Amino acid sequence: MILRTSLGERLVYRGDFALGTLMRFLPIITQIFLWYAVFDAIGAAEGEKATTIGGFQFRDMVAYYLLTMIARAFSSMPGLASGIALQIRDGEIKRYLIQPIDFIAFLLLTRVAHKIAYYVIAAAPFALVFYLARDYFVDGWPSFPVMIAFCASLIMGFLIGFFLEAAIGMIGFWFLEVTSLLFVVMLFSFFLSGHMFPLTMLPSGIEAVVQFLPFKYLAYFPAAVFLGKIPEDELWIEIGIEAAWLVFFIVLCRVAYARGVKRYSGFGG
Repeated sequence: MILRTSLGERLVYRGDFALGTLMRFLPIITQIFLWYAVFDAIGAAEGEKATTIGGFQFRDMVAYYLLTMIARAFSSMPGLASGIALQIRDGEIKRYLIQPIDFIAFLLLTRVAHKIAYYVIAAAPFALVFYLARDYFVDGWPSFPVMIAFCASLIMGFLIGFFLEAAIGMIGFWFLEVTSLLFVVMLFSFFLSGHMFPLTMLPSGIEAVVQFLPFKYLAYFPAAVFLGKIPEDELWIEIGIEAAWLVFFIVLCRVAYARGVKRYSGFGG
């Protein structure tokens, strides 16, 4: 019921939603030109002696950027943390406390509805862009086990993104304003998730630290899995580590919510 209602709400303004979805593809064009200029300035962008940066050639880079768009579409949760903090501050959260509704499950289902609506509308543009850019996927489709790992990494990336932001929003039980904290976390997430560039381009010392953080599962890891940049003997170990991070954020979010509700006070109608 909650999922169906949320899905209906998302599709009320279908035209506006579709336009916003299509506009997300525009940065792809500028990114392709940007990375071509970078590789061409260093050496040859294409050909047998094509320049390699961090294990990526130009064609790999374009394919990587396209795949990170899919990964970020799964893991990004715009407005979730700030929305939770606002509901706590304004007292709107009271309605979830006096009704038999699990607040976190309700938010999760609304996000699932948003993602379903997004991909229903974006499926055709995504298919067209990937068809036009098919030559950039040099190694073609991955094997079936790798494809399973890729899908699993996307789903867990979505859940990690949700519970990470929800946990940040729960800080609103203790602090009235979380905007600054959220900005810092999102800034780190933007750079350390691999959304801007593959993490293998970082200096080895910094990369070793970043690889231990959960942010890479929001963008870099699914793309690297699809492109075969993760060795097969490490693939399922990495999937297991991603699952462990997911469990950690679920527990963190649930504990923060339970403790926050205990100290919450609401007055008035």
